[in-house]
Amino acid sequence: MNEQEYFAHATAVVDEGCTIGKGTKIWHFSHIMPNCTLGENCNIGQNVVVSPGVVLGNNVKVQNNVSIYEGVTCDDDVFLGPSMVFTNVINPRSAVNRRGQYSRTHVGKGASIGANATIVCGHDIGEFAFIGAGAVVTKTVLPFALLVGNPARQIGWMSEFGHRLEFNEENKAVCPESGQEYLRENNQVKRTK
Repeated sequence: MNEQEYFAHATAVVDEGCTIGKGTKIWHFSHIMPNCTLGENCNIGQNVVVSPGVVLGNNVKVQNNVSIYEGVTCDDDVFLGPSMVFTNVINPRSAVNRRGQYSRTHVGKGASIGANATIVCGHDIGEFAFIGAGAVVTKTVLPFALLVGNPARQIGWMSEFGHRLEFNEENKAVCPESGQEYLRENNQVKRTK
C-alpha cells in the first residue's frame, strides 16, 4: 500500500505484510504487526499493539494502551476504549506454549467497549452492544445489549446512537437522539425504523 494513503507517527512501527486502509491514522509508539488488516479511516491511539491476523473494519476507533491479540476481529464502527483488554488463551501458562490454540473473539458492527473492560476470549460481542467501563465479559453478548460489572451482567439495551432504550408495555422503544425505533422480542432487540 502506498504510504501516503494513511498516516503513521514517526514513533509507530508498521511491519511489512499488513494492509492499512486509506485515511487511517496510527499514533505514537503503536505497533502494527504483519498480516493484519486495518480498514479505512481507523484511528489507532498511542501505545496500541495490533497482532498478526487481526482484522479491523472501517472507522474503528482504538484508544490508547489497547492490545488487540491474534484471533480478534472487529466489524466497522467499533469503539475500543482506553486500556481495554482482549485475551486469546483461556488457560495461559508461561511454561506451556499455547500458540495455535487461540480462541476467536468477534466484535460486531458499531459495538462499544468501555475503558479498562476485559473481554475473555471466545465470547463474541453483538452489533451495537455497549460494554461499560471496567466490565469483565465472560459470555457471549447479544446485539444492542448493555453490560456492566465483574462478571459483566446485562442491565438493559442500547440504541445505535448509544442511548439506553426504555421499552413500553408493547416492548417498543425510541432512541431519544435519532428517533430510531426498536422492538424487543424473545430477549432480542432489533431496529424496526
